[in-house]
Amino acid sequence: MVGKELIYKLSNDGRIKLSSNVLITMDGFIQREETTPESGGVLLGRFIKYSKDIVIDKISVPMKDDICTRYSFKRLSLGHQKMIDEEWTQSKGTCNYLGEWHTHPEEFPIPSNVDTRNWKRKLKSDVFSARFLYFIIVGMTEIKIWEGDRRTLEIKQLLKIIYGNT
Repeated sequence: MVGKELIYKLSNDGRIKLSSNVLITMDGFIQREETTPESGGVLLGRFIKYSKDIVIDKISVPMKDDICTRYSFKRLSLGHQKMIDEEWTQSKGTCNYLGEWHTHPEEFPIPSNVDTRNWKRKLKSDVFSARFLYFIIVGMTEIKIWEGDRRTLEIKQLLKIIYGNT
């Protein structure tokens, strides 16, 4: 994953890109060892003007008060919200909260019932400006993204369209 970028097709025919620095950070949390716990955080990025495209530029990583076990990650630290607020302010409103990410100890990640229940709760209760939130699960071999619609609470897996050099 290091030195690469990933691009997925959105339901509106736009694209969502994971920047190389985000992939490098996520790579450091992949559950390669049996003792490595799940990790996660929030997704931050930009809506590209005059297009339907989105770029995920930054992510938060596990913080002191988060709960990380082999098979679960619970984001509890207020530091994640502080990061969202600081990035929003510093960017003059162009860096947005886009969703959540976490790891799974499996090659090709599949959301658990707990994951989809939490994602629907976030679609109902989180404060965000767009219609959709994005949910990433980082597996040991593959990264997958799901798009959640705040209006219908429908969650769809996105298709990866590009895996290449940055």
